[in-house]
Amino acid sequence: MVDVFSGRLLVNRDGHTVDPEEALQNKVVGLYFSAAWCSLCREFTPVLSDFYSELVEEAPSPAPFEVVFVSSDRTAEEMVAYMQDMHGDWLALPFHDPFKHELKKKYNITAIPKLVIVKQTGEVITDKGRKQIRERGLNCFRNWVEGADVFENFCA
Repeated sequence: MVDVFSGRLLVNRDGHTVDPEEALQNKVVGLYFSAAWCSLCREFTPVLSDFYSELVEEAPSPAPFEVVFVSSDRTAEEMVAYMQDMHGDWLALPFHDPFKHELKKKYNITAIPKLVIVKQTGEVITDKGRKQIRERGLNCFRNWVEGADVFENFCA
């Protein structure tokens, strides 16, 4: 995943820039393609936020997991408001970064919301992250870690 975002910057919910090499190192990464105007996105985002919070923020030892939001919002202001109102404390590709179009093409994003779980190399573990979280909750993370070549001791 570090490879995919090499030479780019990400932003956090507060708008501060983050180096993807540090933030995504040795983590399973969920690429979250979403937008504030999308009702299905607004329905799933709190579910993803709770999932992220349980895995990363509330766990005794944080799971090797990070979400990168790739916006389909109409304006930067809409994206920022959506992130601050509904998102977990995860990362995002800056609104004006044209790389979002390459990512949508690379991961064949034809509808949102879409949660694509990827390895460090950017290779897809599953493009059904949303469905798996809804059906299996935290248990799906174990399968993602096994498929991710991330060397961490993690117990769900």
